[in-house]
Amino acid sequence: MINGIVNTGALPVLEMAVGYASARQRLLAHNIANLSTPDFVQRDVSPETFQQYLREAVQERRERRGSAGGMQGELRPPSSREIQIGPAGLRLSPKSPRSGVLFHDRNNRDIERLMQDMAENSAAYRVAIDLMRSQSEIMKMAIAQRV
Repeated sequence: MINGIVNTGALPVLEMAVGYASARQRLLAHNIANLSTPDFVQRDVSPETFQQYLREAVQERRERRGSAGGMQGELRPPSSREIQIGPAGLRLSPKSPRSGVLFHDRNNRDIERLMQDMAENSAAYRVAIDLMRSQSEIMKMAIAQRV
């Protein structure tokens, strides 16, 4: 019964978005921490790839559930080289971006781009958390019969 509540609506999508933003934040922080390390090559995953990945998972859920209600049921995302879902959660397999200046120490740092990516990722995380919080409040009110 509780599975039917937490797998309904936007909650699974928001959970994946939060997981992605958390994993990407660790990746971006790792890139910043190694900014002046010789021979370090920055790695990242594309937010557009994740959005496509999430879009396909939502579409698959809609098709699977059909007339039974496309907004219910667990998300089964397709396999992707960059993003995998396993028992331990979301795992990213980052690639080296083609942009960035290659310095004499063979480091492809681009601090402005890293800061922009960090700010955008933080904003996406906050939006997903705020939406999850509002969904949770709605469930609490429904359970308490205060709707």
